[in-house]
Amino acid sequence: MATTDASMQIDTDAQTFRYYRHAVEKHWDPHDIDLDADREALNELDDAAFDGLKRALALFGAGEDAVAEDLAPLAVALDDFEDQLFITTQLYEEAKHSDFFDRYWREVIHAAEDDRGQEHSSPADERWFSDEYDELFERNEAAMAALLDEDTPENRAKAYSHYHMTVEGILAQTGYYGLTRQFDEDTYPDIPHLPGLVSGLTYIRSDEGRHVGFGMAKLKELVETERIQPTIIEETVGDLLPLVQAAIPSYERAGDEGVTPTELTEYATNKHEQRMKQITSASEHIPDVEELTSLAN
Repeated sequence: MATTDASMQIDTDAQTFRYYRHAVEKHWDPHDIDLDADREALNELDDAAFDGLKRALALFGAGEDAVAEDLAPLAVALDDFEDQLFITTQLYEEAKHSDFFDRYWREVIHAAEDDRGQEHSSPADERWFSDEYDELFERNEAAMAALLDEDTPENRAKAYSHYHMTVEGILAQTGYYGLTRQFDEDTYPDIPHLPGLVSGLTYIRSDEGRHVGFGMAKLKELVETERIQPTIIEETVGDLLPLVQAAIPSYERAGDEGVTPTELTEYATNKHEQRMKQITSASEHIPDVEELTSLAN
């Protein structure tokens, strides 16, 4: 008779293994997205709005480049094999996000600049980035690198709080939410619709939901086992919030409809408060992966 108690390498019931499998099943390719309609639609933006879009794309593209580079120390520090499986998908997805923004700039932004008789711009130009933006990512890099010097529960909590809770959970998800709403045809009909951009951001936002959920799950584990106090998370994120607020781009145009700074602030605040409750309250649970990646939440 066959037995079912043989020891296996992978714990398929582990939460992070389910995250890994979800990432595999939801694979997408940045080069499969049709960008033709975006090239035409950008002609309808005035120069100020076009410049604002370029700034937002430069910020997000550089952010994806940075987090792809900064995640490596966590991949080294993680102990559980299921966690390592998930991190391989996150590294891969951060690389895909960088690829999407690079392709969009090459194929859409440069084409629109040609139509306007402008010289080609670079998403790496320093004019797009504020001191606060640079400092936020420098702190994130330092928090992740600290794991290689001293892998302690407190340093892990700070790394998750910088990377997953703040850079991804607040800055990226709030910014992507705003940019998606701004250029989606169902939200503001009088603003040019950019279907290729919205499609790419929809995939990216879904990926980021899974990434944030992983960080939340690891923080909740640290809190529940009393290896850290919740104040470490609250103080770390709180210290970074002024930098985040200064780094989130605004899409509102004078005299036009569009996503307002107030709407972005409320979205970020509500999301963060909800996540902190799920992490620190014994009666709350981290949402399952389908909920984490649903853009309706």
